[in-house]
Amino acid sequence: MDFKQELGKRTEAIENILTACTPKEEGYQKTIFQAMNYSLMAGGKRLRPMLIQETYRLFGGSHEAVIHPFMAAIEMIHTYSLIHDDLPALDNDEYRRGRKTSHVVFGEAMAILAGDALLNYAFETASKAFNLAENMEEFRGVARAMQILSAKPGIYGMIGGQVVDVELEGRPLDKPVLDFIHEMKTSALIECSMMIGAVLAGADEVSLNKVEQMAKNIGISFQIQDDILDVTSTLEVLGKQTHSDEKNHKTTYVTLFGIDGAMAEAERFSNEAIGLLEEMSEEKGMENPFLVELICQLVHREK
Repeated sequence: MDFKQELGKRTEAIENILTACTPKEEGYQKTIFQAMNYSLMAGGKRLRPMLIQETYRLFGGSHEAVIHPFMAAIEMIHTYSLIHDDLPALDNDEYRRGRKTSHVVFGEAMAILAGDALLNYAFETASKAFNLAENMEEFRGVARAMQILSAKPGIYGMIGGQVVDVELEGRPLDKPVLDFIHEMKTSALIECSMMIGAVLAGADEVSLNKVEQMAKNIGISFQIQDDILDVTSTLEVLGKQTHSDEKNHKTTYVTLFGIDGAMAEAERFSNEAIGLLEEMSEEKGMENPFLVELICQLVHREK
């Protein structure tokens, strides 16, 4: 398997799914459509929709049309969180995915509305999966996936982590609190993605719990690597401003353990995730080599 080639194919397919869902930039409110599309179609790794798809395939899902609305929805939710994260009231960043951030281009008010719009539009988009369900079992799977999509980005997930991150900004944090922030702010959407893929493929509750734990480890590893790149990378490579954690006086794994220690921790969480994936593969007689390689690559990525 040529991983880079396969990654490119999957990313292109996801771009096509997103393009099919974007609102037309017309009408009196066309500015909001322009702002939504500006951020949503700015590129990026498309990791979360990819994880929905690869977990669905891992569990033998055979009707991929039903996951497409969720793949688009999770990227909309992720994008809305980035728009709001970049606002002056939070991280005050000027670049995201290699271009000016939404509030710089459209102004703060429209950026806030674009984030709000993408969050609402995500659920409008995801709900279309009900019309694609081919039988009652799949219909129930869509309902369960909607519950996961509603919960993980919310107050007991991504938003909850963001709240703690904002309230404790500038204060020294210990590892348990930092892990809580990472688990909520970053892992929650990755858990959401992989659990939706598993549920729609018919995974049982035992497997779903393992998927959730695996995704949590992936999310923490991903965030640690993000913190490392904030110190070691450049705007040109990363596509966003570096040293933002230092600017915002944030405690990270790099500040707690140094770069080498942080890298070791990222590797440890990644290996734990792969171990759970291999365990499930052996139990269920299933495999997804691309997913294994994707997890490995995330901890060694350069952007």
